[in-house]
Amino acid sequence: MSKIANYELWFVTGSQHLYGPETLKQVAADSGEIAKALDAAPAIPVKVVFKPVLVSPDSVSELVAAANNAPNCIGLITWCHTFSPSKMWINGLKHLQKPAVHLHTQYNRDIPWASIDMDFMNLNQAAHGDREHGFIWTRLRKDRKVVVGYWQDPKVQEKIGSFARAALAWADWQGAKFVRFGDNMREVAVTDGDKVSAQFKFGFSVNYYAVGDLVKRIDAVSEREIDDLIAEYADAYVLTPDVKKGGAHYDKVRNAAKIEAGLRTFLKDVGAKGYTNTFEDLYGMAQLPGIGSQRLMAEGYGFGAEGDWKTSALVRAVKTMTTGLKGGTSFMEDYTYNLDPENMCNLAAHMLEICPSIAADKPKLEVHKLGIGGKEDPARLVFDSAAGPATAASLIDLGNRFRLIVNEVDVIKAPHDMPKLPVARAMWKSRPDFETAAMAWILAGGAHHSAFSLSATTEMLEDFATIAGIEFLVIDADTKIRDFKQTLRTNEVYYALNQGWAV
Repeated sequence: MSKIANYELWFVTGSQHLYGPETLKQVAADSGEIAKALDAAPAIPVKVVFKPVLVSPDSVSELVAAANNAPNCIGLITWCHTFSPSKMWINGLKHLQKPAVHLHTQYNRDIPWASIDMDFMNLNQAAHGDREHGFIWTRLRKDRKVVVGYWQDPKVQEKIGSFARAALAWADWQGAKFVRFGDNMREVAVTDGDKVSAQFKFGFSVNYYAVGDLVKRIDAVSEREIDDLIAEYADAYVLTPDVKKGGAHYDKVRNAAKIEAGLRTFLKDVGAKGYTNTFEDLYGMAQLPGIGSQRLMAEGYGFGAEGDWKTSALVRAVKTMTTGLKGGTSFMEDYTYNLDPENMCNLAAHMLEICPSIAADKPKLEVHKLGIGGKEDPARLVFDSAAGPATAASLIDLGNRFRLIVNEVDVIKAPHDMPKLPVARAMWKSRPDFETAAMAWILAGGAHHSAFSLSATTEMLEDFATIAGIEFLVIDADTKIRDFKQTLRTNEVYYALNQGWAV
């Protein structure tokens, strides 16, 4: 896979002057070789750039200042080839604003049994150099990812790749704008939250725009633009006769295309990376955006229904971190269950807005009645999700902190057809089982909305939570409710002591 844009991880090696110029020359050569190999690794989606070996407090501080000010640098990979006294890292690390992964490796994989001598030992000291380095990160209470293993091992490279993807998503959030058309759905709690705290914590802003501002863009859409989108629909989707030209619902498809074009123009004009809307505020619009929201998500925009700006931002983050990977990512909602003891599963969907990037087959463009919102019947894409392992993630605001909850799930083919359900949907079995997963999700306060992904892994999402400095909870094959409850209690105490109470 080609590297994403011009983003970089800087490979930073620690040593010291004590070893003399010849040893430092060898440290630089070995480090450069490792950086070059990581840069070539398919699992790492961004460039890995070798930086000069750091041997003094000033060199560390200068490197950190440069990284902080380099927009294309999304994080550091640090490694100590030799012993690197950690006091020299203090002033630099305490000012570091970029994420970091501490790679605990060594240049040689095997001990050269027959030839090993003290010169070899002095050069290859990562076994205790990295322990010294790890101490200062911990002493400074700074979060980072630690990866242990040989640098040529694909598993090691995959772990660094996971970090890189999380760092990409974090960089994408910095200064991002998310638009709210209308307010949060009335009386709903979990989809709302403290937008000021979110901007302080995450770096993105969430701002309100009146639906009338959007309607102006929609009204300005030309017939030519609509025709072009209709042609795209015909090429990309299965169209039934009623939605084609001359069909009973063709006018509704044109209205949907007009809304899509207006939405896209608005988001580009304000520089937004995602948005929310609500069926409680559609004044001036012919229908609730269905296919428009689906297609904009497929382009990479974040989306959250009913004013859910946190899920909109999270969908954008997950789409960013999974760039170039197979599968897809979508806004999703837990909708209804099959409680047959032999086949307990979750039918997830939404009224309209599920991203076609997760579709198993070519989506169908259909128009059907929608009993919510009081507008005309909207156009939407109808399909089933592809099967396979997936993650469902929820970002919630607990007042004194944000919590990211992830459930590992297995998407399955529905055991029966659902010919009267005209929505895009995914059916899955939760790990470790239906009862445990649902109970844990509810105990954790997880929302009914999620960022669902066939390509994002738990490790990526955990790396992202670490970078963001937020609480992370996973519900997987090893989850046990008694232990999960204790984790919730322990975390409550930790965050109360660390950050204080809030209501």
